[in-house]
Amino acid sequence: MPKDNPEFNAGDHVVYPSHGVGKIQAIETQSISGYELQVFVITFEKDRMTLRLPVKKAQSAGLRRLSSPAQMSDALAKLKGKSRVKRAMWSRRAQEYEAKINSGDPASIAEVVRDLHRATGQADQSYSERQIYQAALDRLVRELSAVEQIDEESATKKLEEILQAA
Repeated sequence: MPKDNPEFNAGDHVVYPSHGVGKIQAIETQSISGYELQVFVITFEKDRMTLRLPVKKAQSAGLRRLSSPAQMSDALAKLKGKSRVKRAMWSRRAQEYEAKINSGDPASIAEVVRDLHRATGQADQSYSERQIYQAALDRLVRELSAVEQIDEESATKKLEEILQAA
């Protein structure tokens, strides 16, 4: 099968910005409206979702390889930093957090986790804060588990330990 995009192969774990870590199951040629189109068939186990992404659109859609261990450790280092919560209204901050999560960049996602993490004894979060925090945490856990080839439970424990120590 000719490959227009040798960057990704079936079996590779990849990150799609708005959905997180997925696995390329196959590269198929599909006939759509009389046109032959090569697509990546990407499954997202956690979401029970399959995405068919045209090979030629992969780069513009932001599809990327998993972070390297060095990139992941840089992202985890951001968890240890001081929270930088702006004094802007929550709706504006929420939009910025969502944009960071959907960027797919582990360092940006780690910033969201750091900024929204609540240590015991701190004021409770609103429902929307908890939702955004959980979305960012889940995204970071999935990529960490794939990069380090550990299960998600171990990845979650590792992140929680870093956050508690910060």
